[in-house]
Amino acid sequence: MTAVGAVLLHTSPAHVPVFDALRDRNHPGAVLRHLVVPQLLARARVEGPEAVAPALLEVLAGAVARAAVPVLVTCSTIGATAESLAPELGVPVLRVDRPMAAAAVAAGRRMAVLATVESTFAPTCELLAEEAGERPLSISRHLVPGAWERFEAGDIAGNLALVAAAADALAPAEADVIVLAQASMAGAADLVTTRIPVLSSPARGLAAVLGPQPSRAGES
Repeated sequence: MTAVGAVLLHTSPAHVPVFDALRDRNHPGAVLRHLVVPQLLARARVEGPEAVAPALLEVLAGAVARAAVPVLVTCSTIGATAESLAPELGVPVLRVDRPMAAAAVAAGRRMAVLATVESTFAPTCELLAEEAGERPLSISRHLVPGAWERFEAGDIAGNLALVAAAADALAPAEADVIVLAQASMAGAADLVTTRIPVLSSPARGLAAVLGPQPSRAGES
């Protein structure tokens, strides 16, 4: 059996090369097992995230039965549902946007949340409030029109350009931090010109689930 550093559950195959590149850059030697189940997001958008819990449990139980390793769920819409299954699975389950949310609430009180699908807003805003605890937050929601359609069509560059333009359209007085709610939006952070800090989830999420990596032979 191949050793696995973490199981990653995606709802789009476009996430696989993104996380492999992050692994190669930041966590050399870590082994990732990717599961791609697009129908989970499709159903959650129609019926709500809780509706996919049984199917999600079945998928993840099969994965961790082969290797009892942590799970990282890269879909923000179903992230909270996935985390709730950790006791039944017997392994840690982390939604990819939780470390980003913690960094966001540490950066300021005014949050501008950008998303390309409407279903992402509720779980993301709930997560920010959870991470903030008793600290008051001001959260504004900004849907990026047309971006998700471009992503689904395979036009990743077009999707990211629209997200970056939406971030740049925000005035500094509107927000202390911009939160890119979906992992698919992360590349837009490299395109923005705004002075407002822009946070994305993939690198932080992967680092959190893999933890400190052991030194390779010959390294101190």
